[in-house]
Amino acid sequence: MKDYDAIVIGAGNGGLTASTALAQKGLNVLLLERHNIPGGCATSFCRGRFEFEIALHQLSGLGTPEVPGPLRMDLDSLGVMQDLEFVEISDLYSVHNPDGFHITLKPNKEQILDELKNVFPHEKEAIDAFFDLVYKYANDMIGAFIFRDPEASRDKYPNLYRYAFKPAQSVIDDFITDPLLKAVLSVYWGYLGVSTDQMAFAYLAMLLFQYIEFKPFHVKGGSQALSNTILNKFLSHGGTVRFNCGAGRILTEGDTVQGVVTDQGDVVTSDYIVSNASPMVTYGQLIGEEQIPEKTITEVKSRQLSTSAFTMFVGFDCDPEDIGIHESTNFLMVNTDMTINNHDRMRRLDIDDELMVLSCYDVSDPEFSPEGACQTNIVTLKYGEPWLRLPPQQYLDVKYRCAEKMLQRVQAIYPDIRAHIEEIEVGTPLTHMRYLGHPLGAIYGFEQQTKNSLFFQPGRFTPIKGLYFAGCWTGDGGFEPTLRSGMAAARSITKQIDNKSK
Repeated sequence: MKDYDAIVIGAGNGGLTASTALAQKGLNVLLLERHNIPGGCATSFCRGRFEFEIALHQLSGLGTPEVPGPLRMDLDSLGVMQDLEFVEISDLYSVHNPDGFHITLKPNKEQILDELKNVFPHEKEAIDAFFDLVYKYANDMIGAFIFRDPEASRDKYPNLYRYAFKPAQSVIDDFITDPLLKAVLSVYWGYLGVSTDQMAFAYLAMLLFQYIEFKPFHVKGGSQALSNTILNKFLSHGGTVRFNCGAGRILTEGDTVQGVVTDQGDVVTSDYIVSNASPMVTYGQLIGEEQIPEKTITEVKSRQLSTSAFTMFVGFDCDPEDIGIHESTNFLMVNTDMTINNHDRMRRLDIDDELMVLSCYDVSDPEFSPEGACQTNIVTLKYGEPWLRLPPQQYLDVKYRCAEKMLQRVQAIYPDIRAHIEEIEVGTPLTHMRYLGHPLGAIYGFEQQTKNSLFFQPGRFTPIKGLYFAGCWTGDGGFEPTLRSGMAAARSITKQIDNKSK
């Protein structure tokens, strides 16, 4: 008899929901996590009197109780919704340029159209036509792909078939002529890490649709509260978690899993394993490439790793409005180029004219930071490889030089910030690599170029019987997709167990 019905490797978003969903079904589940807290990207850390949010900017797919989104329904099925409080973010996003340009869009289609037409009156018809396509495409996508219509056809879903593989930039160019408006409509590319000329229009359309219709949210208490709540639910179902204890090796016999050897040397057996780690780590380190079909290894190696990030966490000794921050989500631009030049910028060490996103959770949740204080999470995307090549003796100099450049960029929009800084912490791609365990600190898993878009993703299945993946490596990055990926892995395992029992 095996020690556990299932073993889950990694307590990131996907690992947490997979383990909880399995335990909820009455299975005996072991969750292994090499860190001392659950969450992966969905964690926080403390500096001084601030608890800094690591990664969550805007939670998608939640919706409202009246109009629930897919994530709300999944979290409700786990039984955690009643233990969580979500804060609806009042703005979709703002865009700022140091030349004084500033526009704020609300998560309401009609308000968005009105505001865009007010600022760009010469593009009125184009704005209507573009958002009309976004909504038509999203509805096609939901019908054919999300609900898996067995009778899907080109005639039934014409927009899906016409635009599924078109790069987002080419579609924008078909409608919009003003470079600044193109940039304003494109800033969500930063949530995927792929420039608009390499990103499928499907992603941009679904991002806009989801955030407008299901609204952007943050979690009261931060994403650590979400991770803790899911973990507590797992424990309430009798699950076992071991922190400071990762997987050292996955045991197999032929093409079937047998269990795990922990990095502390303990052998635990199971017929089912969910890996929240990357395929590179799972196949290359935990199993061994020689036991994996060559076709699978070739497919994994053909995929490009996503970007990582350079992140600054800043605590201020004042309320956000005192330093001119009035919106929760702020994209800071210097130029309107959202194409392949962004990839060139992400591959250099220095910070100059990159797109940045500044999130201030206190705008929507005044209780997020201590009274009379606020915090920001400021991010620009950077690939990990240049940082890995950096000589160790140069690391700190480059890190703080980049931090100073980032501060200068932010100060160009919010001139009074320096006088109110109380705490600063800086994370580089190497920081993300260390804490996440992702190769090169890749925060989105595999890069989601058009050729690797959601229609061609590797998914949760593996050539090893009983082994499943969860997390950003199975499909899309971000909180909603990774949380839901664990649910999908759990469903696959319970289905297998049910079939065996028949």
